[in-house]
Amino acid sequence: MKIYIHTDLEGISGIDNIEMIANDHQRHREAVENLMLDLNAAVDGAFAGGADHVTVLDSHGGGGNFILEMLDKRAENDTKPNKKWWGVLDESYDATFFIGAHAMAGTMNAFLDHTQSSLTWFNYSVNKRRMGELGQWAIVAGAFGVPLVMVSGDEAACVEARQFFSPVETAIVKTGVGRNRAKLVDLEEARARIRESARCAIPIIKDAHPFVPTKPMEIILEFTRADYCDGAATHKGVERLDARTVRKVTDDSLSLFP
Repeated sequence: MKIYIHTDLEGISGIDNIEMIANDHQRHREAVENLMLDLNAAVDGAFAGGADHVTVLDSHGGGGNFILEMLDKRAENDTKPNKKWWGVLDESYDATFFIGAHAMAGTMNAFLDHTQSSLTWFNYSVNKRRMGELGQWAIVAGAFGVPLVMVSGDEAACVEARQFFSPVETAIVKTGVGRNRAKLVDLEEARARIRESARCAIPIIKDAHPFVPTKPMEIILEFTRADYCDGAATHKGVERLDARTVRKVTDDSLSLFP
């Protein structure tokens, strides 16, 4: 049983303000230590549930967040040797987890809600359904026949996961207070939730299905400003719909960005 764990930073336990996400903030080290502890809880839960191989991916901001000496020694760290953002994920994996998730852009009381870029992206949809990074990751995993079965993050992210995937296990580690602050679950309790959700996710894999949109996919991306749209509008296969919006139609689940 092989599990692939994708990570982000905004939905990690112990991170309750926007400042901690910045690399130069005095509490950033605390943030990435919490990332490792949440991740290790998921790794431990996966093995407790019956997994015999777990691969982990440092995905926030393109990587550079893992403290490798803290990583559970049983886990394989994906160094992305193929240079693809989904790393070594392939058909050999049975399921994927998403640790540290945040909700899509525009979600009320969601801690640091955004989709890819909080600065430039406003709305993103596939086949007329708005989605965020949870949906995007699930589509990529689905291209390899791999279902998303476990998510940890803030309450809004976990609600979003349950709206998109079934069955799915979720672990709520905090609740957004507006956008830039959060009310935290006790750290020990948060990691206990992650471990238990990861453990319980293994048995539901047999009932889970990959997240595969109807093809061809119609991808629509609305930017926050017209000038942010200019570059995307020049890409091959991309149609500009108005000053801030582009459209792309594709059969390729690994080509999600206009």
